[in-house]
Order: sequence, then C-alpha cells, then structure tokens
Amino acid sequence: MSSSPGGPNRAPKPRVIPRRPARAALIVLGIVALLYLLELIDQLFFQTGFSTPTRQVTGLDANGIQPRELDGLDGILWAPFLHLGFEHLVANTVPLLVLGWLCMAGGVRQFVAVTLVVLLVGGLGTWLTGGDGSTHLGASGIAFGWLLFLLVRGFFNRSAGQILVAVVLFVYWGGMLWGVLPGGQPNVSWQAHLFGALGGVLAAWLVRRGDRAHRARFERGDDLPGRLGT
Repeated sequence: MSSSPGGPNRAPKPRVIPRRPARAALIVLGIVALLYLLELIDQLFFQTGFSTPTRQVTGLDANGIQPRELDGLDGILWAPFLHLGFEHLVANTVPLLVLGWLCMAGGVRQFVAVTLVVLLVGGLGTWLTGGDGSTHLGASGIAFGWLLFLLVRGFFNRSAGQILVAVVLFVYWGGMLWGVLPGGQPNVSWQAHLFGALGGVLAAWLVRRGDRAHRARFERGDDLPGRLGT
C-alpha cells in the first residue's frame, strides 16, 4: 500500500543531532578511548625515540602513510589511529568528540560510511601528494572530513537546522580550514587535512544522493530498507 509524502510513512527529514544521543556519545567516546589506548601501548612498548612527520619515525608510528611507497600504502588504514605522542592526540580529542557526535545524526551506518569515505579519500590523497620520505599519521584528517561534511550537508539537504549547525561550527572552528593550505605549521600534514576535507564534501554528496533514492522509494510506496542513514 502506498502513501503520500505527507502521510504517516513519509521519508524521515534530515536530523541535526543523533536520534539516540547517549548511545552516539558512547560510540564516539569508545573510538577516542581506543586512540588513547593505542598511544599508551605505543609509548610503553614500542617507542624508541622522538619522532616527527618529517623524520624517521619509530614504534607503531612507522605504520603511518608513506607517500608513493607501496609499503606505506596500508598506512591509509592505520594512520588515523596513530599519533606523535599524547600532546598530538590531545589536540585532536575535542574536535573528534564533538564533530564525531554530530556526524552520528544520520545513524551508525551513515557515520561509518562517511568516515570510510573520508579515510580513503584523505589517505589516498596524502599518499599521492605527500613529501618524499615523510610519514603522515593522526586523526586530524578525519576531523577535517567530519567538519566539512557537517558544513556542507545542510546545503545539499536544504535543511535549515543543519545549515544553522554549520554556521555555528564555522564560527567556532572555521579557523581550522587554514590547515588545508601548504606552508602552515611545520610538521603538520596539510595534505591529510585537504584531502580529508574533500572526502567530507564527497561523503555529504553521496549521502544526499542515497537519501534522494530512499525518498523516491517512499513516494512510490516501496517501503524498502537500506537507507544510508538508518
């Protein structure tokens, strides 16, 4: 039986905050806790000296992205979980917690899909364009991707609530966007920031495309599972 778009089975509107805020917070806290656990393990059992993105790295950090090296290609998967000490991780913690929680608004499946797009686009872009002999690691590329996803999703969705969130985020964290430009802070991977941000824009577009298909099924009366945000 079909129903009209304005009926009780209409397609859900874009959300601003997670449907289950406490569960979303626990998931994001768990992810960040894992990062701290990995850094603790690295510091206690694997580190043998000081490391930076432009020098020889040690311990688990050696599994970061090594541009145009086949051995460093798998670093695309590991780099977001690795940091150059607790100071590096602490600097990323608040953006990861806040932006990650907001990105959970579309549900766990959408959050995972968005994060994977950011990880792959950011990692591949860094691997292709990073400096020779460098090693890139840290979750800041993911944070940039989440930020850009949140900044543009409201415009793709034509959602006033999501655009308002984007304005607040831009006012508070808009200065982060300078991090996508080369020649900024030394030993900071602007490549990861830039391509992570591009991955966030691509993820927002893909989510919007998937939601349009889902809404079309609702309007036809095909109440099918599989919406990216469920």
